[in-house]
Amino acid sequence: MAVLDDYQALARDYGPWERLAGRVSLHSLSDHIDGDDALIARLETFPVVVAMRERTAFSKARLERLPRLRLLVTTGMGNAAIDLQAARQCGVLVSGTSIRMGAPGELTWGLILALTRRICEEDANVRAGGWQRTIGPELAGRTLGLIGLGGIGTQVAGYGAAFGMRVIAWSENLDPARAARLGVQAVAKEELLAGSDIVSIHTRLSERTRGLIGAHELELMGPSTYLINTSRGPIVDEEALIAALRGGGIAGAGLDVFDVEPLAPDHPLRSAPNTVITPHLGYVAEDTYRSFYAEMVEDIEAWLDGSPIRVLTS
Repeated sequence: MAVLDDYQALARDYGPWERLAGRVSLHSLSDHIDGDDALIARLETFPVVVAMRERTAFSKARLERLPRLRLLVTTGMGNAAIDLQAARQCGVLVSGTSIRMGAPGELTWGLILALTRRICEEDANVRAGGWQRTIGPELAGRTLGLIGLGGIGTQVAGYGAAFGMRVIAWSENLDPARAARLGVQAVAKEELLAGSDIVSIHTRLSERTRGLIGAHELELMGPSTYLINTSRGPIVDEEALIAALRGGGIAGAGLDVFDVEPLAPDHPLRSAPNTVITPHLGYVAEDTYRSFYAEMVEDIEAWLDGSPIRVLTS
């Protein structure tokens, strides 16, 4: 079996692979493989492949070129990067795992604090011999706008309330009564963008949400508003965001997700002003990894025994 995109080479440490001893030989691939031909060359001999979230896509074209593949295991019970219909047609079973909700929300709040209080910038200043070169806003009394109020959005809403912030939210299917029970005010999208000091994105990527935050929306936010995205990169128009950051159109951005990952070495976001950028760390936490890899082992074991579990069908 191949474990894909094991960037930190931690898969062996966090999963009970000994349960598969004598039945499966584990090969961990710590580099990200770009391009169809390169990926096929690396995976064509493996009947079992483990995918970490959506780091590597499995399109119909790729699946058709992997005739030996029989089991594809992904973290989470949904993966937009896997063509499930094509997998069925190619005789590939796809199994998933449960997913913990805590780590992404915690990282979101870390980005908010780091960005608004210029923590990374001041850390670099102190290490270079400087002292107190920036100033940032207090969060208490300001407005946190959440785009999406699902599990992670609800968690972040609680953090905002704990910091004394007014919390508002919008999504296409948001239930105002549920939001009120959470202490959150449901508002229109334009009202949220224009009235928030911090806008944080917690909605799924879909055709409806792709490009949801573009030049117009960034203009509504204005030069005093911070944007946080720990959901999916394409929800924000990357070119429009870069232009807004360089032109002072918004106060700054905390980003954990990007259109193409890993982020290219020469990508303009790496040098964009007023940003805190992390390499898709939302779910990269010890407890989450232990849960992911333990359930991956369960999936593989069940498949080997002829009774597959947590099968993804749609």
